Amino acid sequence: MAGNYKNANSFALKYAFYISLTATAVLSIVFFFAALSAYWVLAVFFILLFAIAFLSLRAGVENYVLRLIKNVYKEVSLLEGIRFTGNSVNTDLESLTADIEKFARGKKIEIESLKVQEEYRKDFLGNVAHEMKTPLFTIQGYILTLLDGAMDDKKIRKKYLERTNKAVDRLLYIVKDLDTITRLESGMQQVVKQPMDVIELIQSVFEMLEMKAEKKNIALIFDRPYPHPIEVMADYEKIEHVLVNLIENSIKYGHQNGTTEVSVEDLVKDKVIVRVTDNGDGISREHLPRLFERFYRVDKSGSRKEGGSGLGLSIVKHIVEAHGERIYVESEPDVGSEFSFTLQKIEKTESKSTSELKTANPA
Repeated sequence: MAGNYKNANSFALKYAFYISLTATAVLSIVFFFAALSAYWVLAVFFILLFAIAFLSLRAGVENYVLRLIKNVYKEVSLLEGIRFTGNSVNTDLESLTADIEKFARGKKIEIESLKVQEEYRKDFLGNVAHEMKTPLFTIQGYILTLLDGAMDDKKIRKKYLERTNKAVDRLLYIVKDLDTITRLESGMQQVVKQPMDVIELIQSVFEMLEMKAEKKNIALIFDRPYPHPIEVMADYEKIEHVLVNLIENSIKYGHQNGTTEVSVEDLVKDKVIVRVTDNGDGISREHLPRLFERFYRVDKSGSRKEGGSGLGLSIVKHIVEAHGERIYVESEPDVGSEFSFTLQKIEKTESKSTSELKTANPA
């Protein structure tokens, strides 16, 4: 049988010796009183009896201990990575203890992990309920007011319906963003990488958010002139989503007459880093580790004056990580914030080949 039988052998040797010695002593007394002188028979008897006793005891002990160990492992049948047959169970109690300790450590880690997941699940469900409760109660309140008679007043009716519509829009934001995160996590929403000019994309986002920035007199600028394209491999629409979210946030939480500055720098040979920097309110250090969690808000007052679903930064993180890249945040209260993320850069030789290919095969 495979395994370490040190304990079983020790037990069998010890008690086989005692049994053989006792039986031989009894036989010696018989020989003495019978006046027999064939003492070599005693030696043969001792050896044979010892061998038989040793083999019998070892087999019995092994079978007995084997049954006990199988029962122990049956009780802890969730122990992973171990399979038991009659030829592979270890009867060494030290090894058994090590296996049980390994099992206990593994289960302790698993239980702690499940506790963390359970806390996260409760927190997440609580956040979803909280986020949806506010617009639902708002919708219900306006509808009940209209049904109670306010519907007859055209001005009030219009005002309440407009507010109801805003609350519905908020619900739609939440549902849409939750669906986006679910698709990204499950892999249903694939990242389709293709060559793209990140400078051109940033300029396009600036133009898209120009009117929002003008309302707070915030300037959307590059850190320096970029006369040449910087080509990266990425999903155009998804990286556009990332940039829109980050730049829109910088406008929302930026100071009046402030700036939002975007820069693109070489990080390593095949990576660039895109930085979105503002001179807004900034974020306290204790909030930074949780900033990308779903529904996590720095402002705990429950104010929703800035709108949004509370899922924007979580989606940004999922998109960046789906590209195999990293996202970072640095912030200081009353100074401003900087969000940055990496992208795969296309080498000049690769970019040239792509350009030549497009020239050779015009659309």
